[in-house]
Amino acid sequence: MRVLIVYDSVYNNTEKIAQAIGAAFPVEAVKVVKANAFQKSDLVGINLLIVGSPTQGGRATQSLQNIFNALPADGLKNINITAFDTRMTGEKNGFGIRMLVKVFGWAADRLVATLKGKGGILIAPTEGFVVEGREGPLKIGEIERATAWGKQIAGKLN
Repeated sequence: MRVLIVYDSVYNNTEKIAQAIGAAFPVEAVKVVKANAFQKSDLVGINLLIVGSPTQGGRATQSLQNIFNALPADGLKNINITAFDTRMTGEKNGFGIRMLVKVFGWAADRLVATLKGKGGILIAPTEGFVVEGREGPLKIGEIERATAWGKQIAGKLN
C-alpha cells in the first residue's frame, strides 16, 4: 500500500491535519507533500491519494487547483481518493461566514469533484476540520479526529 497526502496550508493548520492523517498509516507507506513540493512522479504506484486544503471562498488554494487541473482526464484512473479541508464554522464567526458557506460550500467537496473527474475512485467521504479563526488555532480535538479519520481510511485499504 502506498499513500500520498498532498496539502496546502496558509497558517499551518492544514499542515498539522495532513501530518496527523499521515500518522495513521505505516511510515514506509505514506508520503506527505506540500503542494509547492509536489511532482507528478509522486503519483506513480500509489493506491490512495488524500488531498487537503484550507477553504478559501469555498475552494482549495490556487496552487492545489493548478496541480489537479493540469492532470490529464485519466490521470488518477483506478486510484482511491478522498479530500479534507480546514474551515471556520459560523458558530463563533457570525452570520457572514454562515452565508459564505451556504453560497460557496467547502474546499474538500470541490477537490473530490476534481479528483473524480480525473478518474479517481472515492473511498471515503470528505472531512472538514475546524479552525477557531481565520489564522487558527485548530479547535481542540481536531488533531485526534484527523488521526482517527486516517485510521478509518487505512482500514478500508486492508
